[in-house]
Amino acid sequence: MIEPGLYECTVLHRRLAPKRHEFVYRIFLFLLDLDALPETSARVPIFSADEPNVYSLQRDDYFRFQSGTIRSNVELFLRSRGIDAKPQRMWLLTSPRFLGYTFNPISIFFCVGGDGLPQAAVLQVGNTFGEFKPYLVPVCAEGGGWAVRVPKDFYVSPFSDLDESFDIRIAMPGEHLSLGIDQYKGGGKILLSALSGRRRPLSAGWLLWMSAKYPLVTARIIFLIHWEALRLWWKGLPFRLKESDPSRQVNAFRNTPR
Repeated sequence: MIEPGLYECTVLHRRLAPKRHEFVYRIFLFLLDLDALPETSARVPIFSADEPNVYSLQRDDYFRFQSGTIRSNVELFLRSRGIDAKPQRMWLLTSPRFLGYTFNPISIFFCVGGDGLPQAAVLQVGNTFGEFKPYLVPVCAEGGGWAVRVPKDFYVSPFSDLDESFDIRIAMPGEHLSLGIDQYKGGGKILLSALSGRRRPLSAGWLLWMSAKYPLVTARIIFLIHWEALRLWWKGLPFRLKESDPSRQVNAFRNTPR
């Protein structure tokens, strides 16, 4: 059963081609019940939804079909992909704004039906240009999680081609969190990414402890992205500007702040 919490995570990126490159870093993420945000705000005074706070969940940080709630926009996305049944429950794995700023390379919406069984997951990938792209991840045939391989068609890194594919595997979050997103070009795997985490209670005490253990976590992620990009450039990997091949950059969102 999914429950709100904090996940202390390890993130691994391992590039296999055209040159090998690997790095690991540590972060923490929130798992939030989108139907219980007022209760979470009341229980954790330094967290709010759509209001300024130390940690703040803001609609503008997620893809948007219209000026609605985060939940309603995910429901619209599901319907646009042929899933008409409204999720009974919806959870969001993400990093809210910290002191007004955030950057989420990935956020995940976990959707559960009225029967309590997994319905679908939606993976939102973000880039440093303020764009978001949602990917529908259906339930695995054998159950217990979600998996899909889809065309990327989104500019994520200057060192990755747009015609690659994402191979996405997401386990049901519980005491542990497990996510894999590998990139394929043709039939070959060129990049392996993995996130694993351990659940902690979503409480003011644990959030303060995580904030002290991982200070300025968002700024650290941004720094590491640019530092590793510099290392890849130094190794001689081909560099592609965002303006190249715009026809393959499809179905992305860039929100205009309300």
